[in-house]
Amino acid sequence: MASDFIQHINPEEVKAYRSWLQYDFITDKQYKIDMLKYCSHIGCMTQSILIESAVKELQKAFESMFDVQPNVTDDLSSESSIILATDKNIDLAQYDVPSDVLSEINNEGYLIKHVCKENQNHILILGRSDKGILYGTFHFLRLLKNRTSVESLDIIDAPRNQLRMIDEWDNMDGSVERGYSGQSLYYSNHEFRDDFNRITDYARMLSSVGINAISINNVNVWDTETYLISKRFLPKVTEIADIFRAYGIQLFLSINYASPIELGHLETADPLDAGVQQWWGDKVEEIYDYIPDFGGFVVKADSEHRPGPFTYGRDHADGANLLAKAIVPFDGVIIWRCFVYDCLQDWRDRNTDRARAAYDHFEKLEDQFLDNVILQIKNGPVDFQVREPISPLFGAMPKTNQMLELQIAQEYTGQQVDVCYLVPQWKEILDFDTYAHGEGTPIKSVVDGSLYDYKYSGIVGVSNTGNDSNWTGHTLAQANLYGFGRLTWNPDLSTEAITREWVQATFGHDPVVIEKIEFILHQSWQTYENYTAPLGVGWMVNPGHHYGPNVDGYEYDVWGTYHFADRDGIGVDRTVETGTGYTAQYFSPNDKTYNNLESCPDDLLLFFHHVPYTHKLKSGETVIQHIYNTHFQGVEEVESFIRAWDELEDKVDPFRFKNVQERLIKQLKNAKEWRDRINTYFYRKSGIKDEYNRTIY
Repeated sequence: MASDFIQHINPEEVKAYRSWLQYDFITDKQYKIDMLKYCSHIGCMTQSILIESAVKELQKAFESMFDVQPNVTDDLSSESSIILATDKNIDLAQYDVPSDVLSEINNEGYLIKHVCKENQNHILILGRSDKGILYGTFHFLRLLKNRTSVESLDIIDAPRNQLRMIDEWDNMDGSVERGYSGQSLYYSNHEFRDDFNRITDYARMLSSVGINAISINNVNVWDTETYLISKRFLPKVTEIADIFRAYGIQLFLSINYASPIELGHLETADPLDAGVQQWWGDKVEEIYDYIPDFGGFVVKADSEHRPGPFTYGRDHADGANLLAKAIVPFDGVIIWRCFVYDCLQDWRDRNTDRARAAYDHFEKLEDQFLDNVILQIKNGPVDFQVREPISPLFGAMPKTNQMLELQIAQEYTGQQVDVCYLVPQWKEILDFDTYAHGEGTPIKSVVDGSLYDYKYSGIVGVSNTGNDSNWTGHTLAQANLYGFGRLTWNPDLSTEAITREWVQATFGHDPVVIEKIEFILHQSWQTYENYTAPLGVGWMVNPGHHYGPNVDGYEYDVWGTYHFADRDGIGVDRTVETGTGYTAQYFSPNDKTYNNLESCPDDLLLFFHHVPYTHKLKSGETVIQHIYNTHFQGVEEVESFIRAWDELEDKVDPFRFKNVQERLIKQLKNAKEWRDRINTYFYRKSGIKDEYNRTIY
C-alpha cells in the first residue's frame, strides 16, 4: 500500500523517502510464522480519523512485512487478533485486564498487551483516547520492525512532555530559513503548493515518534506570510490542519506582531490599545471558525528587527497577554519566544553581553504572564552552538510556563552536510541540573511541567526537513528528527537505545551495518566540535550562512558574538568580579562553578573566562595545544567515518550509500579547512608552535 506520493518518487530513492517507516518484508521465517496469527484480523471498538490512520498503518505494515491483508471490523470476535480500543469502550475484564489499568497515565498514553482468551491469541492496543491508540499502534509496529517477540508484551507508556512540537521555518516563496534539505513542503512562489500528498507521509513520520503539534511557517513572518491568518490563505491552512489532525498533530501559526497594521489597517499595534485588542479578538474568532482545534500562535517579537511591544513602550508580558486574552475562550495558547537581544551592538562595548539578554528581559516579568502563555527558551543563552551552557532562564520563573527550544536543523553544526548526531547533546541539556530547587532538578523536570506544575510546557524543535527525496538532505540527519521525537516523548531514553531503534528501522538488521552507522553517529557530535570551535568559544563561522570557518567573522560585527582573542589569550570574561556578570544568573552552585576558573568545566572554559594560551586544562594540555590537537584529531575522525561507511557499499541501497558518501567527502574538505584556518590563526596570534611539529601554515 504505497502512498500516493511514493508513486512519483524515483524508484531508487524510495527507501530514502520512507525514512524509518520502511516495513521491509520479513525474511526470518520463524518470526514470520509466529506473527502471521496476529495479522489476519483487526477489531476496532472506536471510530475516528485517528483510528483510521492507525488501521491504515497496520494494513500498510502487515502487507509489506508479512504479505497479509488483514480483515477489519468494528466488533470483536475470536478472530480479532489485533484489538484497538480505549479503556472506556471495551470490557477489560474479559481479557483479565484491570479496569483502572490506565488510570495513572495521561490522555495520550496506552497499553500494549498480549492476551490469550479461549485459546485465541490477541494483541490489545488500548488507549486512554484515540490518540493513545494511534501512538500505541506506532509503538507496536516499532517492536515488529525490531523483531521483538510479542508473546509476553505488557507495556504501558505515555509521553512525559505535554507539547512535543515542530517549528517549521518555511517561507511562502518556497525557501526554508536555515533549511538544508530542499524547498518547503507547503509553499512555492508565495502560494500554497497544489499537491499536499507528501504532507500525509510527513505527518505519519512525525506521529510515529510522538510529535503532537506543529507550526507551519517561519518565526520570521514576512509580508506574504502575514496573510496566513486571513481569508486569503485560511482555506488552505485548514486543509493542512485536516491532514495533521488525522495523525494527532495540532496546527499552530507564527504571526507578525504588527498584523493589526498590516492586515487591519490600524495605525498602531499597541497591546494596550482598545482597537488593537478588538481586532485580535475578531481575528482569533475568524481563525477558529475555520479550524476549531487550532493550537495558537508562535510569536517572535522585538527580536532581530521584528516588530513587538517595545515599539510602544510596553513589555513582553503586555505583548503576550494581548494575544492570550483573545485566544483563551478557544483554549488556545500563545508561545512567546525569548530570543530577544540587541542585534545592533557596538563591538567595542565590553559590558553588553548577548548571553545575558533572555534572562534580563524576562526574569523580571515573573508572575505577569497569563496562564495560557508559554515562554519558548532556546537551550543555550546564545544561539544553537555546538557547545554552550544551558540558558539560566530555565527554572528561574516558577509561575510562568516554559518550554525548551532545540534546533534539529544543523545551522551551526554542519548544515546537514557534515554528520552531527545531536541526541547526545540534547541528552546533556535535558539532564543538566539547574539546582532551581536544590540538587536533582534537571531541565527535563522543568520543561515537562513536573517541577513547578506548569499548566503548559514541553519541547519544540526547529525542523530539519524539506522536499528532498530523503526529507533531510543527508540521510543520516534523519536520525536527528527521529531522536528528537523519541526524547520529547521520554527524555530518559538512552542515546544508545534511540540510535539502535533508528538504525534498525531505517537500515535493517545486518550487524555490520548497525555497527558502522552507530559508530559514526555516536562519535559525530564530538568530532564536529573537535574540528570547529574549541572549549565553548563558538561563533567562528562565516557570517550570514554560518557554514565553514571564519575566526573573526563576527568579531567586529553588530550581533554581539565575540571571542576577544589577542596575542596573549582568548575567551570571554563573564565572571562577576571582572566580566559581564553573566555567571550570577545561575542558581547556586552552578554560578560559583562557572565563575571560578579552577572549577569551570574545560569544555565551556572560553565561554566564561579569558585565559592565556598557556593556561593548563584539567587534561594537562595547554589551551593552545588543545586547539591544535583537537583540530587535527577531528579531521582524522572524519577520515575514519569515510572508511567505515565505504565498508557498507554492498549492504546499503545505492542511493542512500552514495548520498552519505558524497556528504562525508564534503565534510572531510570542510574539516580540513577548519583545521588549517583555526590552527594557523592561533599559531600566528600566539606565536606558540605545535609541540608535535605538524603542518600549520
